[in-house]
Amino acid sequence: MDLISIVLWPLKWAVELLLVGWHWLLSTAGLDPAAGLTWVLSIVGLVLVVRAALIPIFVKQIKNQRRMLEVAPQLKKIQEKYKGKKDQFSREAMSRETMELYKKTGTNPLSSCLPLLLQMPIFFALFSVLNDAQHGKSGVGPLNETLAKQFGDASLFGVAPLHSSFASQWTLMIAGQPFDAAVMVIAAIMVVLMTASQFITQLQIVSKNMSPETKASPMFKQQRIMLYLLPLVFAFSGVAFPLGVMFYWLTSNVWTMAQQFLVIRNMPTPGSEAAKAREERLARKGKLIATDGTVIVVDEEAAKPSQRQQPISKNRAKKQAKPGEKK
Repeated sequence: MDLISIVLWPLKWAVELLLVGWHWLLSTAGLDPAAGLTWVLSIVGLVLVVRAALIPIFVKQIKNQRRMLEVAPQLKKIQEKYKGKKDQFSREAMSRETMELYKKTGTNPLSSCLPLLLQMPIFFALFSVLNDAQHGKSGVGPLNETLAKQFGDASLFGVAPLHSSFASQWTLMIAGQPFDAAVMVIAAIMVVLMTASQFITQLQIVSKNMSPETKASPMFKQQRIMLYLLPLVFAFSGVAFPLGVMFYWLTSNVWTMAQQFLVIRNMPTPGSEAAKAREERLARKGKLIATDGTVIVVDEEAAKPSQRQQPISKNRAKKQAKPGEKK
């Protein structure tokens, strides 16, 4: 067993426990244990549990990113102070002042990336277990050979095997061999949904949750590139995913999209359009607190614009005038 297998072993065991647990629960509830729908719902349940468990890590990541944004102006001053100075003394001094700033404010540039790095082995273990199980390969824990074979043989609605992919059926069709059109249709729909959900998630961040300073930085250009690049990655790589793995990715994408919406709405980046919209909502409800402790309230009647009078012609004005009224 190599190092990666040793690291992933406990994660894969936990993933199998959740997958088998959901399958047992759904089978006990009356669903057919061998049906593809039962296994698909088990995958959905597995993703929901894992993503819910990762919420504290996600919140910690958001807080770390906020602290980094708060110290960004001070960090920029240090960089401008030593701009163009490439001697060793200046570089050491800049590094020392930067570290002192991080220590003073309790920030760490790696801390905002660490939660994301911690999630990667979990997602890799999820993908590995689902991919192996769809080919009838038993796992390292509760997913025994019988359950793995049952998973590998399962078909969605009895017409689309979960281990099949769009690419495999496309290859058969090009070679003139019998192929499963139902797999290609379902896979194509799921690729579209995966791509759309990924695009909407990135669009929410770029359009509403970035401060003016961030939009003026080179990082914003990278975010704009990722806005279009990531959906393309899903579109091209998704055709090679087996259906069972695609259900995992789609469920995870939908969770991310909903979670991102709630975070942007309730914990927006300071100075962003989302933050201004949240302040307006709180002010209308009388829940916006100023820095001096006073409550800021918006008078909706005063803020409401007056109704615009539509211009009318002279003939129409005469018709609307009351009889006997002098014009």
